[in-house]
Amino acid sequence: MQSNSNQPRLLVGSLLLATLVATSGCSWFSRSDDLYAAAPENRPLEVPPDLDLPNTGATTAPAGPVTASGTVAAAGNAAPVAGAAAGFTANGTREEVFAQVDAALASIEGLTVASRAQLLGVFDVNYQGSNLLVRVSEAESGAQVSVVDPRGTPATGAVPGQLLARLQAALAGN
Repeated sequence: MQSNSNQPRLLVGSLLLATLVATSGCSWFSRSDDLYAAAPENRPLEVPPDLDLPNTGATTAPAGPVTASGTVAAAGNAAPVAGAAAGFTANGTREEVFAQVDAALASIEGLTVASRAQLLGVFDVNYQGSNLLVRVSEAESGAQVSVVDPRGTPATGAVPGQLLARLQAALAGN
């Protein structure tokens, strides 16, 4: 009978001992992170001071979006490059000029239109082995017709210039 009366005392004693060990700061149960105990300027995973400043060196990439549509928009806002086929302005709204350019492209020998996007005002064409984009955009006094390469930068060289001259002649005849 006495063994029964010792069980609650043993159970209470074990519970008290376990609580004492858990709260006494035993290294098994405490969590201290010495890496972050230092001053904020000495802590790891900090951004170095010069990484949050813009790089203004001469070899930096231009600021702005890196997406294809951002590149096309940046190329459309950029000044024409020397020797580049800058384009020309045609009379009429963008939709009217787009239809005229569509008819003119169909009449040019050796040119294939891969796709056309009227909402964007762009024709994807292959002319004399070169892949080009013919772009029709809104301008102050009509619509601007220009030729760019597939990356959206102004197309340079003889082929884009020749294509623009043929388009300008075809639209002047209309």
